[in-house]
Amino acid sequence: MHLEHLDWPFFDAKHRELAAALEAWCGQHLDAHPHGDVEVDAHCRSLVALLGQGGWLNHAVAGEGQAIDTRAICLLRETLARHSGLADFAFAMQGLGSGAISLAGSAAQRERYLPRVARGEALAAFALSEPQAGSDVAALQCSARDDGDAYVLNGEKTWISNGGIADFYVLFARMDEGAAAGEGPPRSTKGISAFIVDAGLPGFEIAERIDVIAPHPLARLRFRDCRVPKSQRIGAEGEGFKIAMRTLDVFRTSVAAAALGFGRRALQEGLAQSQARPMFGARLADLPLTQAKLADMACTIDSSALLVYRAAWLRDQGRNITREAAMAKLMATEGAQRVIDAAQQLHGGRGVRRGEIVEQLYREIRALRIYEGASEVQQLIIGRELLKKG
Repeated sequence: MHLEHLDWPFFDAKHRELAAALEAWCGQHLDAHPHGDVEVDAHCRSLVALLGQGGWLNHAVAGEGQAIDTRAICLLRETLARHSGLADFAFAMQGLGSGAISLAGSAAQRERYLPRVARGEALAAFALSEPQAGSDVAALQCSARDDGDAYVLNGEKTWISNGGIADFYVLFARMDEGAAAGEGPPRSTKGISAFIVDAGLPGFEIAERIDVIAPHPLARLRFRDCRVPKSQRIGAEGEGFKIAMRTLDVFRTSVAAAALGFGRRALQEGLAQSQARPMFGARLADLPLTQAKLADMACTIDSSALLVYRAAWLRDQGRNITREAAMAKLMATEGAQRVIDAAQQLHGGRGVRRGEIVEQLYREIRALRIYEGASEVQQLIIGRELLKKG
C-alpha cells in the first residue's frame, strides 16, 4: 500500500526503482536495528555509517555539476521515516547540513566535505536558529567580523540538530559589529553570510546538550572569538540568507515527506490493530466509527502526498516552490499528527505505553510541526505569496 503512489506521474522509472530498493534494504537493515531506549549519539553515528555504506547518502548531496533530486530525497525520507525516525533524522541532517555546500560551495569546499558526507564518514549540521531568532531570521545576532585572513565569530546558536556530534557546521552569521557588542542587529536579512565551521576550532564550544521528547542529538553552540579562515565562507559576503532559504526550500519539502512516512506507518498500525482487536462480539474494524476514522486517515495521507510530490516535482523542473513547499510542510505535518493521534486512539491503552510503535510515532511527529519553519510560519509564507501573486 505504501508504494502505490509511485504510479503517479510525478515519478520517473529511476524513482520507482530507488524506492523499491530502499524498501528492501530497510527490511533487511533497519527493522533489525535497535529501537526504543538507545544511546542516541552512538546510534545516530552508526546509522549515518550504515546509510553511507548502503549508498543512500549519495542522494543527500550533490557534487560538481550535479543537481539535487528533490523527489529522490523525499522518497528516501518517507521510506526511512516509516521504518525508523532516527534513521530518517540521520539521513536528513547529512543533506541539510551539507546542502549549502552542494548548492553554493566552491569546488574546493565540495571536494573537501561532500564525499565524506556521502560516505557517512563526516557528520554535518545546519546552524541557523538562535535563542532569539528561530523562525524570525531577521533577528539573527551571531556576528562575523572581518579580521584579515579570517572571520571572527561571536554569539550563540541553539536547537542545532547533530549539535555535539557533528564534524562540521554550516553556520549563518551577520556581517556587522553591532550584534557582537550586544546592541542587537538591524531587522534585516541583509549582511548575513554563510560559513563552514569545523568542530574543535578554538573559541567554539558546545554550551548545552538539549533533551527532547523524541531523543535526537541537539545542542546549543557558543562562539567566543572563534577564527574561521576566509576560505570557509560559502558564496559571497551577504549571500547567506539567500543560501539558507535555497537550502530550506529543498529540505522543507522533505520534512513533509518524513511526516508522510510517519503517517503511513500509523495508518498501517491502525489497520492491523483494528482488524486484530475483538470488540463487542466482532472486530474493532467492523464498527462504522472505526471505518470512518480509517477513511479520514487515508484521505489525509493521500492529500498530503499529492502536495509533497507536487512541490518536489516542481522544484526538479527548476520552478520556485516557496508557496508549494510551505503548503506541503503545513498540511503533511499537521495531517500526520492527526493520523497518528487517531492510530493511538485505535490502540486504546496500548497506544500510550512506552515502546509501542504508535507511542514512538506520537513523540516523533511533534517536532516536525516546529522545525524548519513552524506551521504558523508556513501559513504566513502562503498568505504572503498569495497576496504577492494577487
